[in-house]
Amino acid sequence: MSNNIRVRFAPSPTGYLHIGNARTALFNYLFVKKNNGSFILRIEDTDFVRVKKEYEEGIIADIEWLGLDWDEGPDCGGSYGPYRQSERLDIYKDYADRLLKGGKAYKCFCSGDELERKRKELLSKRLPPRYDGRCRNLSREDAANYKQNGIKPSIRFMVEDGTIEFDDMVRGKMTFKGSDMGDFVILRSDGVSAYNFAAVVDDALMKITHVIRGEDHLSNTPRQILLNQAMGFDSPRFAHLSMILGPDKSRLSKRHGAESVAEFREEGYLPEAVINYLSLLGWSNPPHPPFAKGGGGGIGEIMPLPDIIKNFSIERVSKSPAVFDIKKLRWINSAYIRNKDIAELTELSLPFFTKAGVRIETVDRQWLHKVVDAIRGNIETLSEIDKYAGIFFDDNIIHPIPPLAKDGEAVEVLKLLKERVEAEERITEDTADKILSDIKEKINLKGKKLMMPIRIALTGRTDGPELKKIIDVLGKERIIKRIESAQKSIANT
Repeated sequence: MSNNIRVRFAPSPTGYLHIGNARTALFNYLFVKKNNGSFILRIEDTDFVRVKKEYEEGIIADIEWLGLDWDEGPDCGGSYGPYRQSERLDIYKDYADRLLKGGKAYKCFCSGDELERKRKELLSKRLPPRYDGRCRNLSREDAANYKQNGIKPSIRFMVEDGTIEFDDMVRGKMTFKGSDMGDFVILRSDGVSAYNFAAVVDDALMKITHVIRGEDHLSNTPRQILLNQAMGFDSPRFAHLSMILGPDKSRLSKRHGAESVAEFREEGYLPEAVINYLSLLGWSNPPHPPFAKGGGGGIGEIMPLPDIIKNFSIERVSKSPAVFDIKKLRWINSAYIRNKDIAELTELSLPFFTKAGVRIETVDRQWLHKVVDAIRGNIETLSEIDKYAGIFFDDNIIHPIPPLAKDGEAVEVLKLLKERVEAEERITEDTADKILSDIKEKINLKGKKLMMPIRIALTGRTDGPELKKIIDVLGKERIIKRIESAQKSIANT
């Protein structure tokens, strides 16, 4: 494929980056990186009522967090800017005027109320709502009267009867009838370009070769093809991605656990895990080995971004809707947590320790590495750190006595544990394994009868990270103090 491939991700900053839009950005990125092209970020911000600067900043921050770096955009410039549509209004007006002069567009003086009444009337008759063309052949006298009364016209593109066909890279041959569309607005009465017109002008002037977007834009495509033809532009290739549905096959929403990318970030998902999961929504990747260490994945499930790019092809994108599964995303995230470099994972964990009430600035980093390493096998997101932080940072353990005092075996286990720990000069994972093995052999206990009293004594919990890791992290003195505290609790019952 040509090295001149150019794609764009063009979000409208009227809200935060949703998971569906993030998937669209990713597939554009994968396609262009696989083909050594250019990835353009364009901000479509002409909905002045709903657009907010905070949304634009949030979208850019989220795309950066996902690692989808762009080659041209509003922040870094490029040869085809400006890259915000609000800065390109004069360009749209110029091209609209060209269509007017060429007899391919006309001024429409219909009010919003008139158009809405007509739309409802057609819907009541079970007819598709489309403009009836009443201003298409408006006399100069009538047009002058409208202007004299202060009515500002919109500009409509003239759609002729006929068939519009294109080969969708995902869906194959698509056919639409011009008679089903009606003449559509390209420039509103306030002088602001309508979406389809601005997108066509921008795609042409920015030399976009491929448009990859959601199937909700499918009905826009014939209009954009007609506009390209009218202005003498070559149409880009189109690929329309299937919708993302919830597990109940309804439209994806927050109740399915599908949140904005910013919320996933705040909950402690790793960007590479989110990218990995999004790549599986509508794309069938070839077999790929799971992580070499730590387990966590079936063939083709766990794949870092460079490998996704290497294996990606638009031909393997499915026509069928993708189903969002929050459980699978959490599982993939846990696999990345288990296999991430411990120093990097620790740095990412710092805000979550702070939220858990830990004064992180006073904690030795190397020791914290051991804490994170002990916890990471038990969490699916970094926000779950608060479930286990207390094990390592709070020595005021409250012991649930019944499990400890159920019989004399628990008392004997703690007595032997204290003796063995006191006998060791230094406690490590290796010595922890040896201590537990020795106690098991001496008292002839195994499983929960051996491990549960120790776990409760050291953590006050009946679940949590591996005992040998807990023992290694706590160290000799803290282990002895916690055993003694548990023994006192038993004695006082």
